[in-house]
Amino acid sequence: MRSIGEKLARKGLGLLLCGVMLSGVWSQSVFAFDSTSKVVSKAAAEDPIPGIIKSITPSVVGIIGKDESGGNSGPDDRYNLTHGSGIIVKSNGWIVTNAHVIKDLQNAIVVTSDSKTYSVKETYLDEVSDLALIKINATHLKPAKFIPANSKTVVGEKVIAIGTPISFSLRNSATVGVISGLNREVDAAYRLIQSDTAINPGNSGGPLVNMKGEVLGINSLKYSAVGVENMGFSIPANTVQYIMNQLLKYGEVQHPSLGLELEASWSTIVGLPTLDPLSVTKVVSSEALKSGVAEGDVLYSIDGHRVVSLVDINELFKSYLPGATVRLVMQSDGDIVVRKLVLTQGDPLLTGDDYETDGDEHAEE
Repeated sequence: MRSIGEKLARKGLGLLLCGVMLSGVWSQSVFAFDSTSKVVSKAAAEDPIPGIIKSITPSVVGIIGKDESGGNSGPDDRYNLTHGSGIIVKSNGWIVTNAHVIKDLQNAIVVTSDSKTYSVKETYLDEVSDLALIKINATHLKPAKFIPANSKTVVGEKVIAIGTPISFSLRNSATVGVISGLNREVDAAYRLIQSDTAINPGNSGGPLVNMKGEVLGINSLKYSAVGVENMGFSIPANTVQYIMNQLLKYGEVQHPSLGLELEASWSTIVGLPTLDPLSVTKVVSSEALKSGVAEGDVLYSIDGHRVVSLVDINELFKSYLPGATVRLVMQSDGDIVVRKLVLTQGDPLLTGDDYETDGDEHAEE
């Protein structure tokens, strides 16, 4: 089965790990001058965007270091540097960013909005979600405010992205856009937010913020191809908080696994509305074997939750830990059966191959 990434590649579309957002959000601010003072126009005074940017900027950092992978190919590869962005989540120096930003960095440095520099002292990665937590020795930092779990985000809602596009000297750049779509499934383990805010290499890990100054998500990847514009994707706040809490508690993410390899239907893969079940292509774990699941079975639901995609399972398993027993409704040899299966620990199911890495950020010294 071709992955979604492979199908997009055939159409000339590439999913790139990326950063986000250039400056330019102040275009609606108009300034008038007289002989004695500068007066902000009524339109500018009523525009909340500059105030939101001012409020969130102290919670956004730049991250830079030497790339151990040696994968840089940009104009400044002679320095072999990579950079990205991050969000302060605790006043004592905890910062969340993308795993692909920090994974291969040697001697990583964090720069806060007041231009202070700090060495990264601790790093915890979860490559499945592409999220990471890093720690610096700092106090009295300003944590970002995340959107409450019971709040609703809607398509068309105006959003702001803050980060470090292209060059590390462009820290705290901002762009404005709207939410283009929710619950997108695009070569990631979990659902993503789609927006039309400008996405540029170097800003991975920066926040996508609503008009209340709340973090909706972390900007992570984009489609990149000739003729394709403003299709960026962010990891939602609820996923960020789930991963962050696990990293803080366990030092890793305890991903539950069915111990099965599953394949979605053709209709699901191409994005048609469907309730087609998932097919078992391989039984991997001993617990799955004990449950009676066999290759060729089809999976309809887990604990009463209908699942039609691999991402459906990953999202459901945010509420589970390895060792839990789940009830599977399946079809086996033409019969509807119920299997009880003990979840093991392992990487959750992905929608396709790994992300392309030719969008990694390059920074100037």
